Amino acid sequence: MTLTMYSRPGCHLCDDMMAVIRRVTSARRCAVETIDISGRPDLEARYGVDIPVLLVDGTRVAQHRISDAELARILGEG
Repeated sequence: MTLTMYSRPGCHLCDDMMAVIRRVTSARRCAVETIDISGRPDLEARYGVDIPVLLVDGTRVAQHRISDAELARILGEG
């Protein structure tokens, strides 16, 4: 399973979402990829201020915030 988070440096919501991802996936085999949208016009146009955006295996599952329980449910743990 691959989790991809679109973010940018200095984004407190991105930091919060990454903390949730780390907690929920700590005992699970998941690839976690963070993509910085800064300086990438295609991604800036797509996501702009709507970060963080979380995809699980290419499917968008969250934007801005996600709880531990919600992510666990999405990953089939809850």
